[in-house]
Amino acid sequence: MTYGKSIELFLVNGTADSIITAELSNWNGKAIKIPRIELSSCARDDIIQAGVYFLFCKEDDGRDSVYIGESENVKDRLIQHLRDYQSEKEKYYWNTAVIFTGRDLNKALIRYLENRFVEIAKNSKRYTVLTKNTYQNTVMKESQKAMMEEFIDNVRILLNALGYKALEPVLQKDSVGSASDEELLYISTGRANATGKTTTEGFVVLQGATVNGKVSEKLNVGIVRLRKKMVGNGKINDLITTEDLLFSSSSAAADFVLGYSVSGPRTWKAKDGRSLKDIESRKTE
Repeated sequence: MTYGKSIELFLVNGTADSIITAELSNWNGKAIKIPRIELSSCARDDIIQAGVYFLFCKEDDGRDSVYIGESENVKDRLIQHLRDYQSEKEKYYWNTAVIFTGRDLNKALIRYLENRFVEIAKNSKRYTVLTKNTYQNTVMKESQKAMMEEFIDNVRILLNALGYKALEPVLQKDSVGSASDEELLYISTGRANATGKTTTEGFVVLQGATVNGKVSEKLNVGIVRLRKKMVGNGKINDLITTEDLLFSSSSAAADFVLGYSVSGPRTWKAKDGRSLKDIESRKTE
């Protein structure tokens, strides 16, 4: 059973584009979101503590990327990142940092957190992870690991609430396994064969879908470019998708799979033959 959670957001300077702190009730951790341009002048005590941090970047080709790190004095480490960029030791340019601190965090604990966050972010496949090396052999008590795993769960909640889904998979692990036949939808036309599911973000085509090798000249240019991009980055290999893919709508997902324009709500169907349109219509009755 899941329970509701209370999050307190504080706009430090009265605006949403400046420093924001976020806290969960009954948790001693804290998130501090700070723009790059405000870091040097920031004199807050909570950013000179031990903690982990996420540096969010936007690549030239539009991809989202993130650097995940740890430090016993987070502000000093972030200032070093600025210096390294100025001296061209670092190539990436981050715009926003989200810092997480907590009571009694020490070097061993933040090393463990950094390694776990890098692992989770890579598995989530939403952001390109820029962190190259992490300390993977942290020796900790069983009770400490349990405490840090709870810390990780709370970080995921706050990071998501602040607008960053770096630790959230496109589809939750238990989402497919626990989904009823009504929730899973299918396309099987010619050589195209795919399974999909509606989510809170749009529509996900599950890993292992076979896309049509032929593309209509009338297909939306954006979908054509997306197909080429995913072939290039390995998300489509021999016409088979290698990971779950998120689309803004069922129609965009269907166009992507079939290679020509269709109505997604009419094309995606449950095992019993009902279309997504029929299913959604019934929910609104």
